[in-house]
Amino acid sequence: MTTSRPGGTKGTDAFSQRRRKSVSPLFAARGEKASALGSRRGSALLTVLWISAALSAIAFSLATTVRGETERVSTDLDGLRAYYLAAGAVERASIEKMWANWYPDKAKIPKGSGWIMYSFPTGVARVELIPETAKFDVNSMQPDRLMRMLAYMGVDPGRAQAITEGIISHRRGGGTGAFSTGPSFPGEPTSFQEIEELLSVPGVTPEILYGTYVPDPEPLRDGPARLVRRSGLADCLSVFGSRGAIDANGADPAALAALGIPPSGIQMLVEARTKTSLDMGKLGGLNPYLGPGVGHLRTDGNSMWTIRATATVRLANGQLSEVRRSVAARVKFMPKGWDTWLDTLRWYDTVWSN
Repeated sequence: MTTSRPGGTKGTDAFSQRRRKSVSPLFAARGEKASALGSRRGSALLTVLWISAALSAIAFSLATTVRGETERVSTDLDGLRAYYLAAGAVERASIEKMWANWYPDKAKIPKGSGWIMYSFPTGVARVELIPETAKFDVNSMQPDRLMRMLAYMGVDPGRAQAITEGIISHRRGGGTGAFSTGPSFPGEPTSFQEIEELLSVPGVTPEILYGTYVPDPEPLRDGPARLVRRSGLADCLSVFGSRGAIDANGADPAALAALGIPPSGIQMLVEARTKTSLDMGKLGGLNPYLGPGVGHLRTDGNSMWTIRATATVRLANGQLSEVRRSVAARVKFMPKGWDTWLDTLRWYDTVWSN
């Protein structure tokens, strides 16, 4: 009978089998634990990735917001600086214009100048000098001129007729809008005290009074579509306007059209005064092109002017900002020797300018 020793082959095989049987459950348990641990690690990694993506999106959004707010604040700052620069330019032009009235031989602003450029360390300003004589007196303008002016502004004939009749009715005392007394009970003749009162005339809208922007009738062939300025009644009429001839250096094209000047003559006159201020001699050279309006033009203002400045500030790199601000003042120059040499009748914080 053969017996196997514990250290023999058969004993060893039996021992190995018993060991494997006892160890297998342990390894199986460890494998399950490792699999569960790997699953949890994968979930944790996925969670971290999602949180990282969310934080990146938040950081990107915050950076975009901060950048946008920084640019907005920078733009607001440039606009505020431009406002005070334009206001200073208006003050300087007022003083120099007053000096020119008192001492013509020492004038810093040439007579008849429609605009002047100022260069400051902090920016530049273009100042327009518009005499009130460049506009018609709203309380005395003839109906036919009103109709021609409104037609040039693009107002349809029916509305233009209604506006003209409303203005004439108001001046005769018939009232306008909700205050109309009708033809049976005419009131006392009255006048417009402020140009904004035209808004009470039937048919007058803010766009017709203050002007608007319309598509360019002659757009660039290869460029983008452009908008051009269309004048309003406030550009051509004033309660302090001229009752006779109007100033050729500052008159709006619509006001020139009201005189019966043809479009070609208006274009030539505007181009001529852009190059240099007009006097009666230079204006005479344009007479053949001005039609029936030639006898209703002048080249000198009176004591009341609108001074309008458009300023652009200089940036730290020396370049000019893209932000511009325009302000204006209506001033009255008093004769030399008066206690008050300059009266500011009205100030405009926001105006339109070319």
